[in-house]
Amino acid sequence: MFEVGFSEICMVALVALLVIGPEKLPKVARMAGFWVAKSKRMVASVKQEIHEEFQAEELRQSLKNQTGISEFQKILEDTSNDVHAIKSAISKKSEAVVSLTQTNTEQDERK
Repeated sequence: MFEVGFSEICMVALVALLVIGPEKLPKVARMAGFWVAKSKRMVASVKQEIHEEFQAEELRQSLKNQTGISEFQKILEDTSNDVHAIKSAISKKSEAVVSLTQTNTEQDERK
């Protein structure tokens, strides 16, 4: 987080010793450690919540994409059914034309 070297830590400790005094320094150091740890936990908690929100958003997007795929599959199935119906109708018409042609040919041969 902060790039603090050993010499900077020693300087801060020396200044704290001079300003606060040797009697209160352990208590102040303990409180400072407590607040640093608490702030780190808060930052970690916020990071975790943000990460969870991003994952939830990704899941929502995946679900939305899956819904789009389902709609596409339904359209494809409907189109396939229409093609089969048209094929069946053409087959029936084709059989009717063949039958009619054979009937006309037989009638022409009789004459």
